[in-house]
Order: sequence, then C-alpha cells, then structure tokens
Amino acid sequence: MFEQLKEIKGRLEEIVSLLSEPECAKDPSRLQALMKEQAGLIPVAQAYDSWEKAGETIRDCEEMLSAEHDEEMRSMLKEELSSAKEELDALTKKLKIMLLPKDPNDDRNVVVEIRAGVGGDEAALFAAQVYRMYLRYAEAHGWKVELTSVNENGIGGFKECVFLVNGQGAYSRLKYESGVHRVQRVPETESGGRIHTSACTVAIMPQAEEIDFELDLSECHFDVFRASGNGGQCVNTTDSAVRLVHEPTGIVVSCQDEKSQLKNKDKAIKILRSILYQKELMERHDAEAQERRSQIGSGDRSEKIRTYNFPQGRVTDHRIKLTLYRIDQIMNGDLDELIDPLIAADQAQKLAGSGENDS
Repeated sequence: MFEQLKEIKGRLEEIVSLLSEPECAKDPSRLQALMKEQAGLIPVAQAYDSWEKAGETIRDCEEMLSAEHDEEMRSMLKEELSSAKEELDALTKKLKIMLLPKDPNDDRNVVVEIRAGVGGDEAALFAAQVYRMYLRYAEAHGWKVELTSVNENGIGGFKECVFLVNGQGAYSRLKYESGVHRVQRVPETESGGRIHTSACTVAIMPQAEEIDFELDLSECHFDVFRASGNGGQCVNTTDSAVRLVHEPTGIVVSCQDEKSQLKNKDKAIKILRSILYQKELMERHDAEAQERRSQIGSGDRSEKIRTYNFPQGRVTDHRIKLTLYRIDQIMNGDLDELIDPLIAADQAQKLAGSGENDS
C-alpha cells in the first residue's frame, strides 16, 4: 500500500510540473485530463501526509515518554499518544478505501428504468412515487433529470418510465438502487382498510458511449408515432415520437419528450446502447463472480432490495438489514441515510476481499 502511495505522490509532482509547461496550455484536452487526474490524486496525497504526521507524533510521544519522569507530563503525553494512534488507525482505513479499484462507471450519467410489478394500479402509483423520489434526490444533488418516456395508467400511476440523470457522481450513488422495491400500505381504493403488498422494479444503468458499446444500427428497426401526454403544441399533431426495436434481443425503447423526431431518435439510441452495455456488464460480472456475491447484491432486478411499509412509517433495506423510521423524508428524496451505509458495506466487502488476496 505504501509503495502505491509513494507512487501517487510522485505522479502528483509530475502532473504539477506538466501543467506548468507552455505546451500543455495549448492542448485543452490534455490540460483537462491532467487537471482531472490531479483532482483525484490530491485527496489521497493529503490523507497520506496526515498519516505520516500521525506516525511522527506517535514516535515523538513514545520517545519522550521513555525519558520523562514527571507524572503530569507523562499523562499528557499518553493522552496525545492515544489520540495519534486513533487517528493513524482511521487514516489507514481511509487510505485503504481510497486505494480500492474504482468502478470505471462511477462518473457516468445514468439511465433509469422503473416498471410497475405485481399489484396492478397500486404498483403503478408506487412506481410514479418512486420516480418522484429519485427526481427530488437528483435535484438535491444538483443533477439534471430528463424523462424520456412514460406509460401512464390514467390515474396518475406509471406502468413504466425511463429517464436520464446527468450529473457528477450520479451512477456512483444510484447504482445501489437496482432491484425490486416493495411497498406495503392501504390503497386509497381499499374500503376495508386492508394492507396490500405491491412492487416495482428499478434498473440503474451507466449511460454508454459509442466507445463502450458499438451498436449496429442495421439490427435496429425504427417506428415513428404521435406523442401523447403533456408536450405542448406538437402533441398529437406531428409524428415526433420514436420507437426503436433491437431485433436480436427484442428490446424496445420509446422516446417522446422532444418535439424533434431527430432528437428523440438520438436519445432512444443512447438508451438502447446503455441497456445493451449494462447487459454485457452483468454477463461479465456473473461469469467472474459466480461463486462469490457482494453483500450489497448483484443488482439484478429480480432481487428484492427494499420494503417501504407506510402503516409503520418504516423503510427496510434487506441487503444490509437497515431499518429507518423516516418514510416521509425518504419518499421526498432524502436517500443518503440509505445509500451511505450501502456504500460503506460495499467498501467493507471489497476491503475484506483485498485482505484475502493479500494473504
């Protein structure tokens, strides 16, 4: 680990030198790449500096304790030594997490699919509520949301919807949301007051670029149709909506949020590419980790990950056995109390795995 940290500090010094060269300023793409790399390395280097200082403090305290006979001074030195050791342990754990291999998709924008599952209209109403939950979460993080397609049930519910989330770190946090979300509550249409259970599935996919997945457009079939729902003057007057069918897999993508048929076609291609890229990633992941599953789960949409129990006001994440009695705040987009522990559990599992590999 420490050899790696020394290499990082050396690379940081090299980047500072390269950024000061006149030739670098003439190449905007290289300049941007170096500055991005520098921004990623600085926190690691700073944590390593703090780790080294804590180590120096420990050595100084131990040396002074061996020569000091005044009890009051020894007590102060022991307290400082204990504090420095705690700091060193915390920084060691922090550095190990920082040095874990990064998910190459973490900085990607996100394609999200929400589909109503068992439960009929109640499932569709819950799917619409889950969409609004993510919309508010995205807004709180300064991310931009684009609803590309939605199939409504006529009473405010979503049979399915697809939307894009654009923003720094969107995938790194939302990727833990893939799976089945179950709801337990008394529907508004239930006269007997009985609690019903329904569900929706959420699929989180990193938005793929052409370099990630080469989509053969000759294998795609395009249809155009008139958009429906809220969309301004062009709704039901022009064939601006696009339906894209990927013939080898049968995957269908619709996009109707733009007034321009060309823009809808472009978005549909982006979404299809992301779906196929995610499919490829999952197949690769399953092949590599057949015998070992993360504590967080595989992200498979058939896996029940969370239950929202409205009568009890609780939300339970089954992957880490976490229950929070804050359902109103969570449904309003306050998801960090759920996502942060998931990230911590994921990191702990990876740390345990790296420890096994080291041994």
